[in-house]
Amino acid sequence: MNHKPSIALIATGGTIAGAATSASDTTGYAAGAIKVAALLEAVPGLEAIADIRPETLFALDSKDMTPAHWLTLAQRVQSLAEQRDIDGIVITHGTDTLEETAFFLHLTLGTDKPVVLTAAMRPATALSADGPMNLFAAVSVAGSAEFRGLGTLVAVNDRVFAAREVSKWHTRAVEGVGSPETGALGWANPPRLRRPSHEFDRGVLPLAAVDAARWPLAVEVFYLTAGASPMLLDAAVDAGLRGAVLACAGHGSLPDSWLPAVERAIANGCAVVRASRVAQGSVGAGHGPAGLLNAGTLSPSKARVALMLCLASSAAERFGEIAS
Repeated sequence: MNHKPSIALIATGGTIAGAATSASDTTGYAAGAIKVAALLEAVPGLEAIADIRPETLFALDSKDMTPAHWLTLAQRVQSLAEQRDIDGIVITHGTDTLEETAFFLHLTLGTDKPVVLTAAMRPATALSADGPMNLFAAVSVAGSAEFRGLGTLVAVNDRVFAAREVSKWHTRAVEGVGSPETGALGWANPPRLRRPSHEFDRGVLPLAAVDAARWPLAVEVFYLTAGASPMLLDAAVDAGLRGAVLACAGHGSLPDSWLPAVERAIANGCAVVRASRVAQGSVGAGHGPAGLLNAGTLSPSKARVALMLCLASSAAERFGEIAS
């Protein structure tokens, strides 16, 4: 007799649980309006592949997800992962900030069990809603031994992506979440691993090391356009900013006009990371003052996640290891 895996399902809201007044409306909907029981009812055959233990933690539009929510979610996931009768965990989430939540969980969770986020680009009430199949896929992956030990994953559109590599790259397309540069780790139905994962940073900053009394820290992203003024950086540092991620043009090209402000920020104890606003590619060593950090392969939003955790764990020196 085949053993069905036991999967904990944590609902946090998002478009996958969205409801609109018209089946043709894919933008004017209320995110997180559909209860988790209704999400499960929309996926026939799910009970045949796993025993599901559903719960609702949040009912948020993911644009409203905050670092405080990340911490609460991570604590709940870690607690479930430590239960011997749980084989994997699935999290339903909105696509807008999916990559940030996934990367936070990836850096902090200490478990070999699959932790799989899934989402949808169309609300649950839409014609050809993508949520039900994505939920089926996520449960399949979470129950597969082949995906153990890879850290936090994202399962959408029948593919599985690494938390470090995934991003939302289109505003409305059904295939708008993925890893355009590196591709998928594998397929979800049936679960198959396609390539090894660059997952050396899994659990590198465990929850126990995060000072909850200092969380969340003030770390912001600054988007540098042509001729942008550094006055916002100066003002934020004066207001107590702890970390800044500069989303620069090109290969993290830092304008000369920003150098004095960056030097002042570093001198005042603010950690500063040089990243790129370009969608693909890495940021390596470049010109800038002593102490300026480089985002490496991390996007600005993921560099912010990593920097927040490093600072909250009193491990700022580990940022370079994570970003490499």
